[in-house]
Amino acid sequence: MDDELILKNRLKEARSEKKLSQNQLAEMVGVSRNTISSIETGQFNPTAKLALILCIALDKKFEDLFYF
Repeated sequence: MDDELILKNRLKEARSEKKLSQNQLAEMVGVSRNTISSIETGQFNPTAKLALILCIALDKKFEDLFYF
């Protein structure tokens, strides 16, 4: 059951669709490039606030960007 509750994301794919670098997205949402990289690789789960800001920046619904 623990495997099912790991938050995964499609951040890298969504960022690529918008032709944004990690640095550009980081600047848009007010975090470091390292934070974006850590989220993309699953090393860090964003707060609810940051997740929603990322959705807005990438013009994606939450469920399209994040999933279990």
